[in-house]
Amino acid sequence: MCLGKRHAALAYEPLNTLKAVADDIWIVDGPVIGLNPFAAWLPLWKGFPFSTRMTIMRLRDGGLLVHSPTPLDGGLDALGTVRWIAGPNRLHYWWLPDWHKAYPKAQVYTAPRIREQARGRIDFATLPLDRADGYPWDREVATLPVAGRFMTEVVFFHKPSRTLVLTDFIENFEPRRLPWWMRQVARLGGVLAPHGGMPRDMRATFRGAQREDLRRAVETMLAWRPERVIVAHGEWFARDGEAALRRAFTWLLD
Repeated sequence: MCLGKRHAALAYEPLNTLKAVADDIWIVDGPVIGLNPFAAWLPLWKGFPFSTRMTIMRLRDGGLLVHSPTPLDGGLDALGTVRWIAGPNRLHYWWLPDWHKAYPKAQVYTAPRIREQARGRIDFATLPLDRADGYPWDREVATLPVAGRFMTEVVFFHKPSRTLVLTDFIENFEPRRLPWWMRQVARLGGVLAPHGGMPRDMRATFRGAQREDLRRAVETMLAWRPERVIVAHGEWFARDGEAALRRAFTWLLD
């Protein structure tokens, strides 16, 4: 799962460390992992290297919402109480069991098809993350599920700080951190910084009515007027979030 020193340049040091984004919202950069889409044919290949990132949002009552958790390394008790742990799409589930074990009183929410993807790794009860409201965090964090043919990504918007929290809808890999061969792959895939976007293979999974649903979802995100956009892979957008979002989805909106 985690890759070694060979891909250290992709990691956003320091790892496993709380980094303030704005009031009541933090990120934690995790290790570089390998994602192998060809595992059925190339089982020994460790896959494409991806940096990882977790986001923590604190509500006014001190409850913490943990989004796309990375390896557990403590440090959150000083911020508040971990009450909700969210797996926002079917590919972001790996460390959920560790967090569930460490915080058994926290509710774990999982996007559609995570249990199928996890193949037994999620062997405990979870709550569905598949609707736009009805969550304990509704007043301060908006939730927006967007379904494609391959997966549903659940988007979050931290209202007080106007921070949009994405997972794989935008990837933004910095050229200076990539080996030469991956720079070419990222460029062809439409995910090379500073103009990262939705990977082209993911775009292809939104067709017909689902493409229109995606367009409406992006318009909803733009209406939120985000000041910043956090993504799980690559450099996140610390300013001009609305412009970055619009640029990333020009192919869909124009």
